[in-house]
Amino acid sequence: MEYKDYYQALGVARTASQAEIRKAYRKLARQHHPDVKPGDKSAEERFKDLNEANTVLSDPDKRKKYDALGADWEAFDRASAAGRGADPFGAAGPFGGPGGGGVRYEFRTSDGADLGGFSDFFRMVFGETAGAPAAGRRSGRTATASDLDDLFGARGGGAPTGSRGPSAAEATAEITLEEAFHGTSRIVEVDGKRLEVTIPKGVTDGSRIRIGGRGGAGRDLIVITRLRPHATFMRRGADLERELPISLREALLGGGVNVATLKGRVLLTVPAGTQNGRTFRLTGQGMPRLNGGASGDLYVRTRVVLPTDLSAEAKEEARRFLDLIDQADSR
Repeated sequence: MEYKDYYQALGVARTASQAEIRKAYRKLARQHHPDVKPGDKSAEERFKDLNEANTVLSDPDKRKKYDALGADWEAFDRASAAGRGADPFGAAGPFGGPGGGGVRYEFRTSDGADLGGFSDFFRMVFGETAGAPAAGRRSGRTATASDLDDLFGARGGGAPTGSRGPSAAEATAEITLEEAFHGTSRIVEVDGKRLEVTIPKGVTDGSRIRIGGRGGAGRDLIVITRLRPHATFMRRGADLERELPISLREALLGGGVNVATLKGRVLLTVPAGTQNGRTFRLTGQGMPRLNGGASGDLYVRTRVVLPTDLSAEAKEEARRFLDLIDQADSR
């Protein structure tokens, strides 16, 4: 299994606090969100890696196991949940090979350093020989379910204490921007059963909603939201952007223009002499935030629409008007 350094992915130290991890994830997620870089496959993969790293490091229990066991922590978690009497290193176990028996397993950090002697976890599971182990490896022995119970804190062959038990089931919910703004619900199918899920307002593309114990077989259910593209609004985190067509009269003389937002219509005062492409900020007219903070803003970019198919009389009047104004050459 290729080692994934989640700390390196988020650009934080292994000693980083939960607050530092959250801050780093939010910053990088904004930079690499598919909405920011549409069609960029490398950005999509980077965004997936960031979500994976954040899912593990933001959970103290998962982070502890990852720190001890590296990228293979989930496999050990599944093995420990199998219960007493099951040998995960046997022929039928997740780490077993033909004939079962002892295994040799390698753990390294992202810089290639040997993790031998890193913690009692490795000594307990893999054992040691009297002599020095081979470079980068621990001398193997067959690990028992009892070992794994001790490692993960399982009792009585049930789910490990302090863990979430078996891997969570996942389902995808596709929603519109309006539904992400107001909140909605979706029917998802898990193990042949239909389940109604509440989608809170403020979710983004790729938000993960965990519902305890609803994934079947005692598992949690994780619902991943996918936002459909919108014809009018572009989302940038909690902020929204849109284009606003205005007439030549409104651009030259100014006036009030109705602007449709996700909350409803608001009146925007366009100053006289507004140039094409000028941007106005409507505070609080963006998306709600999942954490309950202040809503984002709406940025409105003007597009001046010139009249077409002028009559001969209109063209003559336009010439007279243009002759009256003293406009400097902007080129």
